[in-house]
Amino acid sequence: MTPKNSPTAAPWRNFYGRRHGKTLRPSQQTYLEEDLAELSPGPVDWESNPERRPLDLAGLFGEREVWLEIGFGGGEHMVHQAVTHPEAGIIGCEPFINGVAMLLGKIRAAGAENIAVHPGDARDMFDVLPEASISRAFLLYPDPWPKKRHHRRRFVTPEHLSPLARVLKPGAQLRVATDIPDYVRQTLEQVPRHGFRWTAEGPADWREPWDDWISTRYEQKALREGRVPHYLTFLRD
Repeated sequence: MTPKNSPTAAPWRNFYGRRHGKTLRPSQQTYLEEDLAELSPGPVDWESNPERRPLDLAGLFGEREVWLEIGFGGGEHMVHQAVTHPEAGIIGCEPFINGVAMLLGKIRAAGAENIAVHPGDARDMFDVLPEASISRAFLLYPDPWPKKRHHRRRFVTPEHLSPLARVLKPGAQLRVATDIPDYVRQTLEQVPRHGFRWTAEGPADWREPWDDWISTRYEQKALREGRVPHYLTFLRD
């Protein structure tokens, strides 16, 4: 075990949220046992990569540009993007193992071959992604942490945005979708402080989804409950 005072020791990072939900179905357990290791992007966790060596993205995806989805939920959007854009390789990060199992089933059904899966915290992925290596990032319906005292847990805080900015290429696109007005406020307040420019020129630019969008189950729930989705696009300066 690496000593806590070692330069390669894992930093202390609070994790808020669930890693496990209801009992997995036998088919989902099979997906995890048979498919997950093969879809690994490489050594991400501290035990397997204590020196935090950068991932070999060319070895993973060849000459494809690389995209990143942060918290892919049930995986429907990521699989849709992979099938729609075979010219890109997509890495997804999701610590909720039930969502990972759902994604693996969708990958099997779609036959997608340009996806890598990290079943863990996106912050660990940021540690091992090469600088300026990601061409597009997605943050879709992140946990809203609605209580004011929990706003510091949201993704759109310096702890997450600074390393995200480091790994995005100049001109890379960051897409954020949320149905929570205060999350919109915090996103528009914080993201431009970390080297991003909001691209909206009129209301349609945040009221209408992207051309290659697929509505997720989280969005469908929001619509049923009368909440209004916002679609925010930023470019890395």
